[in-house]
Amino acid sequence: MQCSVGFFNDVPMAVLFVTVGLGYLIGMLRAGPIRLGGVCGTLIVALLLGQTGCQMHGELKEVSFALFIFAMGYAGGPQFFANLNRSSLRYMALPLIEAVVVLTVVLAAVPLLGLDAGTAAGLAAGAATESAVVGTAAEALRHLGLDTAEVERMEANIATAYTLTYLVGLISIVFFTSQIAPALLRINLRTASKEMAARLEAASDDDVATQPALPRLVGRAYRVEQAAGMTASALENRIGGRTLLISVFRGGTPIDPKAGQELETGDVAAVIGVRDKLLKAGDLIGPEVLLPPGHADALQLAELQVIVRKPAVNGRTLGELAREATQRHIRTAWVQQIVRSGLSLPITPATRLQHGDRVTLVGADPALTAAGQELGTEVRTTDVTDLVFLCAGILLGLVVGSLTLNVGGIPLTLGSGGGALLSGLVFGWIHFKRPSIGDMPPAAVQLLKDLGLAVFVACVGLSAGPAAISLIREHGMVLPLIGLAVSLGPACLSLWIGHKVLKIEGPLLVGAIAGQHVSTPAISAIMAASQSSVPLLGYTVTYAIANVMLPVLGPIIIALAHSMR
Repeated sequence: MQCSVGFFNDVPMAVLFVTVGLGYLIGMLRAGPIRLGGVCGTLIVALLLGQTGCQMHGELKEVSFALFIFAMGYAGGPQFFANLNRSSLRYMALPLIEAVVVLTVVLAAVPLLGLDAGTAAGLAAGAATESAVVGTAAEALRHLGLDTAEVERMEANIATAYTLTYLVGLISIVFFTSQIAPALLRINLRTASKEMAARLEAASDDDVATQPALPRLVGRAYRVEQAAGMTASALENRIGGRTLLISVFRGGTPIDPKAGQELETGDVAAVIGVRDKLLKAGDLIGPEVLLPPGHADALQLAELQVIVRKPAVNGRTLGELAREATQRHIRTAWVQQIVRSGLSLPITPATRLQHGDRVTLVGADPALTAAGQELGTEVRTTDVTDLVFLCAGILLGLVVGSLTLNVGGIPLTLGSGGGALLSGLVFGWIHFKRPSIGDMPPAAVQLLKDLGLAVFVACVGLSAGPAAISLIREHGMVLPLIGLAVSLGPACLSLWIGHKVLKIEGPLLVGAIAGQHVSTPAISAIMAASQSSVPLLGYTVTYAIANVMLPVLGPIIIALAHSMR
């Protein structure tokens, strides 16, 4: 590291923490659903500080990026492989459209504008808002056989082009998915989402926040009078709010409350559900009573978090699982939350579970424990990271990334970044299948992702220095305009194909387009506009695939753009 500024010259490593800290502080600024983000903020600060002569050298940026990209693959591995199934087939086409159109537009701009490989890769990374491309592309430059000065110049152009086009890509995809796309589909996003939620039988938004000061779920027991002759499923539907009949006592003896089980006068029905729904349940069932002696614990509710791992559950809807005899306990457990890719999915009978989903169940034992075992395994809590597993995974990725394939005289290689991403996917899947192997707490994985990428882009931005000004002078506002085409081109094509060919419903389609763009601000804007979480059902599928597919564009763009020059 070198720096000509007083304090930084005495304590050179301080510039790194100043850059990352200020960058993330700037990235926290928000305008509606649009937030600059810590990565772009860090690059802006780094480019500015780079004008003072502060630079970063050495292997720090390669090490930090390897940690980031492996952690990203490790975290996304279960969801990525879980989405490679027939139920996700329609959505898999959209990330492919994203990759192909981004590659086509960027490569078309290379001869048109005289872009070098670094600028082309930075254009793709910024306009597609995929920060990982910055790293995979920068690492791929070292395989072109160029001298050190030329590699540094192109690396600087990656950072500058990314910074110039990121905000354009971010704003355009947020506005397109939340406003333009619904208008082109001729739908009111809020109305369409509400209608779809009704078709999916989703719990209403009112159920989610009815009792902020009281426990949301409660258990009650009623003597059956008015409900005599009704089936268990009919009673649950009458009460509403996803109420569950978890047990029926007939003559003091518990019987299995199957969906078609008819209730008889004098039965005691034990139900759990949303508080305000159960307060009215007595009018539908009969008077509230105590449970039979010896069964008081039937309504002692507990919470259990499980990771979906069972092959028989992957790709099945909650409704299907509740109806099948082999998963009969799932019907008597309240599914409180399903988290996928860090987002909470809407709870509907049509919601499909996937490997890697984190499901929170509420119910009474032993049915609760049995339901958890039918879904997967209980979430393990650990504070220790298996460093042997981590290092072995990264080393394997570096070996795979060092392999080069010549196609038509063009050297194609995953590079260390692409190799680490691939090994991260595999090692994440191994841990998912064998939880006792390769512990990495979610907080540790998130820290590797955040800090690894932040340090990498800080190093790249600081090293860019005055070269950033040269690129801005050379191309001016042309790059942001091309960036608009890179951002909206695949979105428009996906909208047309998704609507006309794949027949994806509007709310799911706009969510899927946000996912193929790997844009969290876009899905946030969609959810705000729709007042519904239904679009998440489309978002999580394309997000998991695009998050792996788009970083691979870095080495491809570098190789093809350089050969075109």
